[in-house]
Amino acid sequence: MKRVHENIAEQVNNTKGRHRGGIELLRSRLNLLSGTDKLLMTMYIKHGNSIRQIARIRGTSEASVNRRIRSITERLTDGPYIDCLRNRDKLTRRQLAVAKDYYLIGLSMRQIAAKRRRSYYRVREALIEIRSIISAPQRRTG
Repeated sequence: MKRVHENIAEQVNNTKGRHRGGIELLRSRLNLLSGTDKLLMTMYIKHGNSIRQIARIRGTSEASVNRRIRSITERLTDGPYIDCLRNRDKLTRRQLAVAKDYYLIGLSMRQIAAKRRRSYYRVREALIEIRSIISAPQRRTG
């Protein structure tokens, strides 16, 4: 007979405690998403649907749903778009919109150009400017 750890409930609570902050962060940033990404994350985080249930509803494999959720989670927690939000005072509204389309939604530069009615060149230049702003070292005052 296998021995079962007596402190299993305590270990589960510790694990939940560590992940609770990340889940709250994701919940607060769900409004940044739109379309199927928002629906997928809402089902998973807010409603507590399992990956298997979501895969059945979408008609795709569990691996595909899991990969998509992981990708969205990474973009919402520590992606380049979050860096853009941290530096929003240095970016124009158009640059923020381009950054959201490119980094968060995952549109190509051509798709962004068509959506925003800008030339491909302007979108590319905006992304170059955005990258230079978010990659510049932050100066601390104080």
